[in-house]
Amino acid sequence: MSEAYERERQNNARLEELSSKVTALRGVTVDIYDNARAQDVIDNTSDTFTSMTSQFKGSASRLTRMAASGNNVAILKLAGIIIGAFLLLYYGLKLIF
Repeated sequence: MSEAYERERQNNARLEELSSKVTALRGVTVDIYDNARAQDVIDNTSDTFTSMTSQFKGSASRLTRMAASGNNVAILKLAGIIIGAFLLLYYGLKLIF
C-alpha cells in the first residue's frame, strides 16, 4: 500500500512538471506569434513610408518644374499652399498641446 502511494506521489510530481513545461512552451509560442505579428506591422509601416517618400519626391519634382517655368500665378498659389499648411499645422498643434 505504501509503495502504491509513493508511486502515485511521484506520478503527480511528474505531472506537475510536465504541466509547467507545457505552460512555458505555450507562453513561448504566444510570444513568437506576437513578435511575428509585430514584425509584419513594422514591415507594412516601412512599405507605407517608402511609398509616401516616393510620392513626396514626385510631388516635389512637379512643384520644382512648375516653379522653374516662371508662371507667377502658379508660384503665388504654391506659396499660399505652403503658408496655409504651415499655419494649419501650427494652430492645430497649438490646440492639441
